[in-house]
Amino acid sequence: MIEAFLWGGIAASSLLIGSLLALRSTIPRRTVGLIMGFGAGVLLSAVAYDLVLDATLTETRSLAVFLGLLIGACTFFLGNRYLDRQSTRNGEADGQTKSAGGMALILGAVLDGIPESIVLGLTLVSGEGIGITVLIAILLSNLPEGIAGTHDLIETGWTDARITRTWTIVVVACAFASFAGYAVFGNASPDTVAFVQGFAGGAIIAMLTDSMIPEAYENGGNLVGLVTAVGFAMAFGLTLLEWIPGT
Repeated sequence: MIEAFLWGGIAASSLLIGSLLALRSTIPRRTVGLIMGFGAGVLLSAVAYDLVLDATLTETRSLAVFLGLLIGACTFFLGNRYLDRQSTRNGEADGQTKSAGGMALILGAVLDGIPESIVLGLTLVSGEGIGITVLIAILLSNLPEGIAGTHDLIETGWTDARITRTWTIVVVACAFASFAGYAVFGNASPDTVAFVQGFAGGAIIAMLTDSMIPEAYENGGNLVGLVTAVGFAMAFGLTLLEWIPGT
């Protein structure tokens, strides 16, 4: 159980690492956009293969995946809408868009990170060790989220301590989610696990189209399309390694 907690924390730690990189160095906006584009490609691959396809290949009904996707997307939409209203109410005029974008990425990191961490913990149930492709995919996708979210929050006046504290809380939450995946969801029905995977997928898709991809193009330009495809291809390559017997 402790192993599941530690692996969950390691996987989510790239959120904090990305945040610290953005805090300690000045990253050009174009570079941030390209990093976000790469991360978006990785996340798209994670949704398609590590979450949705994996869920549908188990002994489950497709309805569980469908409901998970729908509810995950709706949860992000409602949460992000609430954050937008709070920003407007607090009178954040000039920095409102960036503040909402940064908080949206944090919200997305929570809504996809926790279910992803549950899935990561589930890979330990078989006793064959951690699912390395899932782990690497989470690490690769979290790093751009941490960089981009922190970049936006810096521009709205968040202090370094507040930003670091927020991402640390997210990392700890993901570690506990991985623990729960092993201890609680290990005996859950296939439909429950499929719903969790679908929920993560729906939240990721909503976050990508609402915040990450539009901002990536705004900062990175047309090259974002290429690096997004590269990110997708690299993550898919990791998935293929998992499918090859003996790897």
